[in-house]
Amino acid sequence: MNGAGRNCPISYRYGASALAQTPERHADILYVIGGLYGNRPALDAIDLLASAESGPVTLCFNGDFNWFNVDDTGFKAINERVLRHDALLGNVEAELFADSPEAGCGCAYPETVDTGVVERSNRIHARLKQTAARHPALLAKLGELPMFARYRVGNLRVGVVHGDADSLAGWRFDAAELDTKRDDHWRSAAFAAAKVDVFASSHTCLPAMRRFAYDGGKLVANNGAAGMPNFSATQFGVLTRIGLRPSPRQTLHGTRLKETHIDAVPIHYAAQAWQDDFLANWPPGSPAWQSYFRRITNGPDYTIGKAASHELTGETA
Repeated sequence: MNGAGRNCPISYRYGASALAQTPERHADILYVIGGLYGNRPALDAIDLLASAESGPVTLCFNGDFNWFNVDDTGFKAINERVLRHDALLGNVEAELFADSPEAGCGCAYPETVDTGVVERSNRIHARLKQTAARHPALLAKLGELPMFARYRVGNLRVGVVHGDADSLAGWRFDAAELDTKRDDHWRSAAFAAAKVDVFASSHTCLPAMRRFAYDGGKLVANNGAAGMPNFSATQFGVLTRIGLRPSPRQTLHGTRLKETHIDAVPIHYAAQAWQDDFLANWPPGSPAWQSYFRRITNGPDYTIGKAASHELTGETA
């Protein structure tokens, strides 16, 4: 069987200890924005959220800010705007300048994901890659992006990744994985090796916030998707906000750790404008339409309750 779309390239693997060696950036308010997927109206909504804050906001786009934006105007607009801020590679960006098609979209989909979804994702990425080749200057800037970053918000140490603690396309911060004890020792060891209190991630496309009783309390905050609905019968994205002060806007759920607020914040973008942009590139019957249009119009089969923060018991490293 062709492994494109399921393979995880060796180059994606960095190991949690690499985060401990990364220079720390300071922020009073940090927005972690994964899975924008080329949604320009969502970018506009994020700017409005940041403008409502009482102090400066650091925006970190932790990968997959490209996906559906296969038109030249959309590709240029998304990347020029995102690259004004902190940004990390997602598998979508990493595979844009890969010489080999072996990894396909680079998603490293688990076996639980339908083969049709995997094949369509490879076709979506192949078209995006053709667009990116027409923008060599932007492609060069994308090639300079790191795979992870480290922040300090007050006394809270935050490791921002795209996938999980070890790999750009890792799935161990998926909600289902976080709720199993199978990876309990791995998670505890990852926090210790990275020397962080919080891992902020994305990649798995569904949000989850889980607190663990390792070493006084640790947290994984996966924002799911900033540029697509995350819950049934909704039409908004989600970002992770980490701040010394409470959010001035209503949050979906959250918790506090080391006197710092960690919240899932809805991104109420112009849904109809986004659907129009999407359909202009991906009309009915196209690969992206088959895989994503139902979610874009009515959300996935997932609830806020499944994503919401709760504490899980865990071993210590």
